[in-house]
Amino acid sequence: MLSEKAIGKAKKKPARRQREVAILTELARIADTLAQLAPPAPTVPDTAAADAFVWQPPGSLVPVPRVNRVEMSLLRGIDRSRDALADNTERFAKGLPANNALLWGARGMGKSSLVKAVHADTNQRLQKSERPALKLVEIHREDIESLPALMNIVRHDPHRFIIFCDDLSFDSDDTSYKSLKAVLEGGIEGRPLNVVFYATSNRRHLLPRDMMENERSTAINPGEAVEEKVSLSDRFGLWLGFHKCSQDEYLEMVYGYADFLKLDINRTLLRAEALEWSTTRGARSGRTAWQYITDLAGRLGVSIDQ
Repeated sequence: MLSEKAIGKAKKKPARRQREVAILTELARIADTLAQLAPPAPTVPDTAAADAFVWQPPGSLVPVPRVNRVEMSLLRGIDRSRDALADNTERFAKGLPANNALLWGARGMGKSSLVKAVHADTNQRLQKSERPALKLVEIHREDIESLPALMNIVRHDPHRFIIFCDDLSFDSDDTSYKSLKAVLEGGIEGRPLNVVFYATSNRRHLLPRDMMENERSTAINPGEAVEEKVSLSDRFGLWLGFHKCSQDEYLEMVYGYADFLKLDINRTLLRAEALEWSTTRGARSGRTAWQYITDLAGRLGVSIDQ
């Protein structure tokens, strides 16, 4: 017969076993919950799927089947900037050294349109030489802090990439510009050899003047504080200025669009309407010219194919 001690141990074993099962069940539940909360495993983007992409953090390149762009020949009044950016882009596409580019200046003068047009024009020439297509990746201003993750994805890709940020600027309390500085030139890895960064901005130095003035007034060494802010623009080796166009340049843009779309309208009437349109808006620019042409095409019943 079993002793009372042995009988006591036997009674305790089922209870201990139940506790162990309960603990294991709870651990399994916690593991399943953590697995659901974990981000999905990063996937390698198919950069051959398109020539243009939109970056979506944390690690997705969304193909753009059709880019909203205009023909290079329709960009008027910016010949010097057009040629400089086209030369820089072609050298980069051929594997030669090229600079980051900052396109700054007046609104509506074709800064972002030029980047997209140069990308398309360069790829047309690359097709003749059978080189890999040049890729355009747009990163939104609010996603600048994720730029290092984008760089890591494209760093070892066989293609060459233009990383493009439209309307890049920073507010007074914004410190994400420091991340951009490090990625462009200052980081330990440096900018990947197959990447160049193009940005457009209405500001030449990307930072508001009051931000620089505040730094100047509160810093022990005002000059050094301002230099630290201005140094962001220095990361761009190519500065291209876009200034307000003259009346003749504005009309040249209007005529170019009208001829391209084959709009049937008397030249004298076209000139008068275009000038009135710019006067009512208080501005002459490529954007103003295109807005007038859009209105005119609609009145004439002409479809605009982007």
